[in-house]
Amino acid sequence: MDQIIIDTVAAIGRRDWPAVKVLLHPYLHWTAVDGHTIRGRTKVLDFLAGTPPSDPPVRYELRDGQIYRWIE
Repeated sequence: MDQIIIDTVAAIGRRDWPAVKVLLHPYLHWTAVDGHTIRGRTKVLDFLAGTPPSDPPVRYELRDGQIYRWIE
């Protein structure tokens, strides 16, 4: 697992949204456990504020040093 995923899970756990924001790609695709996909960093941050995951993703993709795709 890449360090960026470890750092992101830790920042989400602390609810450190400014730290999470810089780790997420602006065009992020976030797929929740229920299969619902949220697109865009701002929408994902809003989603995480209400339902933060406690586990790393099952799959992920990185682009430009940021998380581009996260599948719970």
